[in-house]
Amino acid sequence: MNDSVDVGRNIKIIEFLKCELLNSVSAVFEAIFKGSKEGQQMITEGLANIILVTYSLARRLGIEYSHIDKKVQEKARLHILEEHHLEKWYGDLSSLHQHLKGHGRWGQ
Repeated sequence: MNDSVDVGRNIKIIEFLKCELLNSVSAVFEAIFKGSKEGQQMITEGLANIILVTYSLARRLGIEYSHIDKKVQEKARLHILEEHHLEKWYGDLSSLHQHLKGHGRWGQ
């Protein structure tokens, strides 16, 4: 019986996290639309929450944080090599890669 309670609770929190993710994306879009200094703070809060919820959702789905980190690193490197528009036009992916590498998050 305890296992069924844990499974049920896990399903409930997954559904909650999915709603949180959608709410955060919506909040970011709304803040971008507003465009004020207050909106800038709302954008930052929303983006931080998206990252937090994404990691939490991954964990509830049985995916380790390090696996997510590794996959993001692989995608960034691939997009850099493929000269994705974010990289080609702005250098955003190289900048992100350096930022994360500098914080010791993903190693070399």
